[in-house]
Amino acid sequence: MQQLQHVLDTADLLYSLDEIEQALNSLAESLSQHYADSNPLLLCVMNGSVVTTGNLLPKLNFPLELDYIHLTRYGDKLEGGELEWLHQPVTSLKDRAVILVEDIFDEGITINALREYCLEQGVASVKCLTLIDKLHNNKLAAQPEFIGLTVPNRYVFGFGMDYQGYWRNAPGIYAVKGR
Repeated sequence: MQQLQHVLDTADLLYSLDEIEQALNSLAESLSQHYADSNPLLLCVMNGSVVTTGNLLPKLNFPLELDYIHLTRYGDKLEGGELEWLHQPVTSLKDRAVILVEDIFDEGITINALREYCLEQGVASVKCLTLIDKLHNNKLAAQPEFIGLTVPNRYVFGFGMDYQGYWRNAPGIYAVKGR
């Protein structure tokens, strides 16, 4: 446990809770402009976006439904591996405007798989919202339509994103020192 505390204590704070709140307000405004009259289905991509989704929902002042989807390639590891489905939504996606709520857009492997799944289910449209866009040139997918904040190409955690399964509860977005 001391090592985990050391990770947080030495990490670089990239965004405070106030800065994240401002980004979420801006994302909520954009979603309201695009979806106020379309009864969208928000799919919270577990586990990382649970905090983002929970903080975003009260800012959306239009009818919507919420479900979750769980596809992982990290688990508690620091590097991605094979995609593993853990849960598919129980709400029908057919003919729906779907918004995938992600924590971070890194390479895009997960987002590609999620978009493909939604299209296979017959959605009317599928767009992605991500709180964080990691800046690097190794992207394998199209940019999400709604982006809150950007971070350098470092290992980040907090506000729902984890470090080896921990620190999803960190009060801000942090980068691991030296990574």
